[in-house]
Amino acid sequence: MSKQITIIGAGPGGLASAILLAASGQRVRVFERMPFVGGRTSTIEASGYKFDLGPTFFLYPQVLREIFAAAGARLDTEVPMVRLDPQYRLIFGAGGELQCTSDVQAMERQIAAVAPQDAPNFRRFLEENRVKLHAMMPCLQNPFLGWSDLLNLRMLKMLPMVRPHQSVDTYLARFFSDPRIRLAFSFQSKYLGMSPFRCPSLFSILSFLEYEYGVFHPIGGCGAITQGMARLAERLGVEFHLGEPVEEILFEGRRAVGVRTSSGVHRSDALVVNADFARSMSKLVPDHLRRRWTDAKLAKKKYSCSTFMMYLGVEGTFSQPHHNIYIAKDYRRNLDDIENRHTLGDEPSFYVENPSITDSTLAPKGHSALYVLLPVTHQHPNVDWARERPRYRQLALRRIAEAGFDVSEKQIRFERVITPADWEQRYEIYRGATFNLAHSLDQMLHLRPRNRFEDLDGVYLVGGGTHPGSGLPVIFESARISSRLLLEDFGMPAAWATPPSVSAHAHPSELMHTA
Repeated sequence: MSKQITIIGAGPGGLASAILLAASGQRVRVFERMPFVGGRTSTIEASGYKFDLGPTFFLYPQVLREIFAAAGARLDTEVPMVRLDPQYRLIFGAGGELQCTSDVQAMERQIAAVAPQDAPNFRRFLEENRVKLHAMMPCLQNPFLGWSDLLNLRMLKMLPMVRPHQSVDTYLARFFSDPRIRLAFSFQSKYLGMSPFRCPSLFSILSFLEYEYGVFHPIGGCGAITQGMARLAERLGVEFHLGEPVEEILFEGRRAVGVRTSSGVHRSDALVVNADFARSMSKLVPDHLRRRWTDAKLAKKKYSCSTFMMYLGVEGTFSQPHHNIYIAKDYRRNLDDIENRHTLGDEPSFYVENPSITDSTLAPKGHSALYVLLPVTHQHPNVDWARERPRYRQLALRRIAEAGFDVSEKQIRFERVITPADWEQRYEIYRGATFNLAHSLDQMLHLRPRNRFEDLDGVYLVGGGTHPGSGLPVIFESARISSRLLLEDFGMPAAWATPPSVSAHAHPSELMHTA
């Protein structure tokens, strides 16, 4: 007999859970606070321009392909994608740049132009991380519900490869002596909102994923992914309530039995929470019901950085690549400003997406839809964004000119700015920490909020706040883990939980599709 499942939040994790649970025969309702799906992976549309609100890099689509396949659909048909080459341009404030590509020989030539001594080690880096990813897949695909899950034989055998005592930067020193080249393979730790000098070394697999499996642009932007997921979910019978925030989670003892919204009480057999973890717990769950994740304990946890965003509809076009990343000359100081001093430096790193060079659907002809991101501290008393917003806007425009995006005020036809204060207040993100809880060793695996949430009965977590962590591929994986646990708890094994026939270390040509 099917169960009634309520999902709070129509972000990527909530949508993936809705697809998997509905494909398994469950009755699924999704309540979303905003009037559209996608959460941070949604689309801003205005004045003929389209921008991704949050993620713009789409990596390792294999996980989402398998979720679509579980529902009898094909991701590449539903959401056409283009594989980018170059993947992105890296500009070093310390001098030099790389046009990063998954063509191994071409990438070796790029590295040799900056640091000749490091070029021969690129293949060795790929080979070692290919093995590491394959060994890590069980860790990324399975729940960690306690200490005992760390002590199984497979995990113990993996420890020497994971090198838990090393940061990504320290690990990369085994391959690359030039600090700029190490940054080329470690800046990806910012996808988790962390410094490569503190991020655990196992996350070297992030850059490996880019080179092994490619960087993709979905036509229409990453928001097209969540829109395609919602369409598939609706075909499966999922009921969406958009613009209807959950006001309260209802409990009988410690068990969640439903939710209250503006339309009334909606009872359910299980609850999946895809909203920002810390904010949803402090807002929707009474403090006395939480033992491990009380408000006081949440306040003491480590949180990721935030982002200062500019979405610019610009008259004119640019020849620069799709993705452009500028790494500050004094990157350590830049990160220290963000993570420790909680101040705004005058020479921050930045990222500019120029998607109109790939996708003509995002701006009127002869125009560009530029996405500008500057990593900054999460909400902190040191920074008053009401005062700093105009100054930082001008700083951002000056900085992006250094990457070839010299935008004059008269060229700007549309503009939206989002600060950490906006992330917190408008988008309900705790402290405006856009990448959720930090991925430090004391906040990973079973030390992260668990997929079958340990503080409450009948509650399952998906998204960046639970295991495996932030980033679209692992958020989709969190949905598979939590959906499988939910079904197993009701004695309903998931047919789609069978390991895929295509392994994690298959050749890229077996996995990729270019539209």
